[in-house]
Amino acid sequence: MANDLDALAGVVPADQVTGRLTEAGRLAEELSEQGISGVVLYWADNNGIPRSRTVPIQRLPRVAEEGVGVTVLFAVFDSHDAITHSYGGLSTASGERRIVPDLSGLRTVASAPGLAYAPVDQFRVSGEVSEYDQRAALRRQVERAEQQGIELRFGYEIEFSLFRADGSTPAHSGPAYSPHALTVLGDFQADLLRAFAETGLELNQVHAEYGLAQLEVSLRPAEPLRAADEQLLARQIIHGVAHRHGYRVSFAPLVTAEGVGNGWHVHVSPWRDGRNLLTPAGDGSDVHGLGRDGAAFLAGLHRNLPALSAVGAPSVPSLLRLRPGYFAGAHTIWGVENREAPLRLVQGGGLLGEGQWNIEFKSSDASANPYLLLAALISAGLFGLEEGAAPPPPVAEDPGTWTEEQRAERGIGALPTDPEDADAAIDDSAAVSAVFTPEHREAFRAVRASDVAWADGLTDAEIVAGHLWLY
Repeated sequence: MANDLDALAGVVPADQVTGRLTEAGRLAEELSEQGISGVVLYWADNNGIPRSRTVPIQRLPRVAEEGVGVTVLFAVFDSHDAITHSYGGLSTASGERRIVPDLSGLRTVASAPGLAYAPVDQFRVSGEVSEYDQRAALRRQVERAEQQGIELRFGYEIEFSLFRADGSTPAHSGPAYSPHALTVLGDFQADLLRAFAETGLELNQVHAEYGLAQLEVSLRPAEPLRAADEQLLARQIIHGVAHRHGYRVSFAPLVTAEGVGNGWHVHVSPWRDGRNLLTPAGDGSDVHGLGRDGAAFLAGLHRNLPALSAVGAPSVPSLLRLRPGYFAGAHTIWGVENREAPLRLVQGGGLLGEGQWNIEFKSSDASANPYLLLAALISAGLFGLEEGAAPPPPVAEDPGTWTEEQRAERGIGALPTDPEDADAAIDDSAAVSAVFTPEHREAFRAVRASDVAWADGLTDAEIVAGHLWLY
């Protein structure tokens, strides 16, 4: 169904969607004829948790014009649906925002028959962009990049754990990366591939991963807003297909306190004039085997790693996950194809082609708001470009196996695993703190503090169990 509607909605650039009311009316009529009865308006909060409102298809024209009212307090929902009032700007129950669908991102979802999905922008009732809108934060950074002639492409790797309907029995027992692990899932894998294709989301691959009952899907690279929208939509597809097959999905950063967790790795490449800036020029200007400007972009990410980690892995179990030896990216290093590095350079050339060079950011999971994280990555990379920064030499080893003295000699620290350190890292980073409005920064801080208060006195296992089904 999505392919039939592509010409109407899903692939129409935002600047071509004119006459919102007229366009929405045409969409509503076509969608209704296709059997669509409602549109799910979706966004993600400061905990990475998807939130939504569903409107009847007949109301789409009106909703596209005036939006749907939601409480402004969604900005201070914590991971457990408690509303914190510790931020003075949102200390009462008063206040409303309007969520308005972006029709350029509308998709029908094969695993949710009868429904279409559309990402939303958040506005004040007056029509001004909401100061708490993470999607707007990403737009601002995209515009900043465009002013410098830079285009960004992002691709997601999404890991998840699959359980039987009881929520405790693993759906497969491995071996890791083996087709045998997926064979026991019956038609699940084929239906998942089919659902993504019918929704219009391109996949690179699906495979059984290393962790407990773990699978991974990787999405094809896209421009920033679309990449973030599709990351959220991918969750819904996976949840829907799993439910049909009698499974339950956990996207949580950890599913056991001891095991490897579910990372949501982000691949980024900066481009200018149709050329990937990471690609070596081979003219003597390259830095550590990278194009000079690409190396500067990488240097910006490297300099801001603690703050990027605080945005990309913000939950309490996220901080438990950032440990050496688990491919989680626990130290402030970058490396060429080093899976223990939070910044892994993925080389192009040869079989892949020169355009395939990219940087994988590993200190990320489902608790990150995707718009906010991509905005932070863009901002950090642009700071590096603007300064003409150069990264330190790459590291090919796991610094977790070194002594503290060896790490200190190389200027290598650990990424923050203490909530206070993570919060301070954002404030210490001009690049990452610039992504937030002042009001949003305080709301984000309040939510993190509320999560920490919830976890106080709990064991690691209890913390992990409390986050299993949130995302």
